[in-house]
Amino acid sequence: MQSIEFTGVYSMGDRRVRRLGYGAMQLAGPGVFGPPRDPDAALAVLRAAVEAGVDHIDTSDFYGPHVTNQLIREALSPYPEDLVIVTKVGAERGDDASWNPAQEPDQLRAAVKDNLRNLGLDRMEVVNFRVHPGHHGRGHHSIAKSFEAMAAMQSEGLIGHLGISNATAGQVEEARGIAPIVCVQNQYNLAHREDDDLIDALAADGIAYVPFFPLGGFSPLQSDTLSQVARRLDATPMQVALAWLLQRSPNILLIPGTSSVAHLTENLAAATLVLPADAVAELNGIGASAGEG
Repeated sequence: MQSIEFTGVYSMGDRRVRRLGYGAMQLAGPGVFGPPRDPDAALAVLRAAVEAGVDHIDTSDFYGPHVTNQLIREALSPYPEDLVIVTKVGAERGDDASWNPAQEPDQLRAAVKDNLRNLGLDRMEVVNFRVHPGHHGRGHHSIAKSFEAMAAMQSEGLIGHLGISNATAGQVEEARGIAPIVCVQNQYNLAHREDDDLIDALAADGIAYVPFFPLGGFSPLQSDTLSQVARRLDATPMQVALAWLLQRSPNILLIPGTSSVAHLTENLAAATLVLPADAVAELNGIGASAGEG
């Protein structure tokens, strides 16, 4: 797979990454549980992403569990020097594929060590603390105890930089009062724009915002407006949705996931798609309509 031209870079701590990366969640089996249907295809997607110039891969040891990290190690180790692997901790999987909180300090430490072991690393470049409860929802409880444990592991050298995921603006501020963060990973896309103010505040402070479910996740984005704009620009709706995110704010880093090389190629092409002002205005209306609903 040929390298593509990427639109800009952004910092996560002392590392700079291209703004369009890759999320490994879909490499696991159905429901992000168990092995992939086609392990060779999963390995091929990872190798194709790096060959195309992707230098930011998002993963977690609770994908599978353990599956995606083991695939990343098999496909890419020894890792390119410019590759930044970002993981998250704070949950664990039940035998029934449930997503359960694992927020206590000893659970977080075990999770970081699981990530290191399965990825074959001595130090994680970036680790996000994923706030529970709920796989999608966010709460307003204090995260101090958990984030202090994350900061302790950073001080020990197990973690280079800290981030937070699935967090309210208040929890982001609470975390920043304990230790510096380099990224926030929350749900955000054309139709789900609760974090508009948070994105702008983080941009002012030079902190990356990494939307999960940039294409809608388990409920893919569906919009007549999106489809119409895509047809006018001779692009796919998903390419337009990704390009809108890239143009939304310079601190947004994207990690769309896929288990298909063809879909990967389609996603990465969004890096060079420039949306005209009238298209952006139309697309902005999708979020306004969703908010009214």
